[in-house]
Amino acid sequence: MSFRRALALAACGLAGGSVLFSAVAVSKQPARGGEAEPRTGGSAVAVPPASAAPPGLLLLPPAAAAASSCPPAPGWIERPAGTGGYWDSNWDRREPLALINLKKKNEETGEEELASRLDHCKAKATRHIFLIRHSQYNLDGRADKDRTLTPLGREQAELTGHRLASLGLKFDQIIHSSMTRATETTEIISKHLPGVKKISTDLLREGAPIEPDPPVSHWKPEAVQYYEDGARIEAAFRNFIHRADAKQEEDSYEIFVCHANVIRYIVCRALQFPPEGWLRMSLNNGSITHLVIRPNGRVALRTLGDTGFMPPEKITRT
Repeated sequence: MSFRRALALAACGLAGGSVLFSAVAVSKQPARGGEAEPRTGGSAVAVPPASAAPPGLLLLPPAAAAASSCPPAPGWIERPAGTGGYWDSNWDRREPLALINLKKKNEETGEEELASRLDHCKAKATRHIFLIRHSQYNLDGRADKDRTLTPLGREQAELTGHRLASLGLKFDQIIHSSMTRATETTEIISKHLPGVKKISTDLLREGAPIEPDPPVSHWKPEAVQYYEDGARIEAAFRNFIHRADAKQEEDSYEIFVCHANVIRYIVCRALQFPPEGWLRMSLNNGSITHLVIRPNGRVALRTLGDTGFMPPEKITRT
């Protein structure tokens, strides 16, 4: 029985009392036949080979564990040691090996010039993705055109724009949701970043990306909304969040102004966390989330929902 599985059984036993977990000091390594002699008190307990648990830890044998009513251990506990996790290196379908035809031969030599072809497909630059949540807006508006920014929301957008400008980065573009509150936020931010082109897209509009787990009682969209919005927001992720193109020579800095649900879903997908957990996070209006995508496809989260540049009285989450 693996040590991680033993930990899961132990945790279950401590909580429900159905499994006996004993950890005592021992005077020596297990002898032949899987026996061990405790230093003080207690009877000898059969244990797996020494490699299955650290020295000094006595665990129930597999037979006793199997008889327990404890539910199966979570996947992260059952994962074999040394596997390094479940990171999918080809998550964006831009892994060099996935982009070339391995069966294609060189016409002259008949050999696969794999190394040079791989190098031709490899990304060289890093992408910096800045995900901005729109500022506070009028919740009483019946239609999207009526849900304009409040006076406080406009102040928030000014503060966000000033913060982005203060970073001293050469931003390449601002891509924003076509919804009114995101468009207005973009217009204010762009005043602090003159010359940066703006692109509007319907893909980044707010919606219900996927049914959250655990569910919440105050927000329950119809199943059809998840079906329609989820496909669109996933399309936004696939279109905009990926490693740099092989032709890109320099690092890029891109701003996306959109919505809380969209940003939280994108963060989960980019980090390969369960996307159903998106609603476990909370984002302030005008906040900055910074994702970094390296040439090898690795993704890092630099900041999540940062509003530390705003005075406390200006921070909202509407």
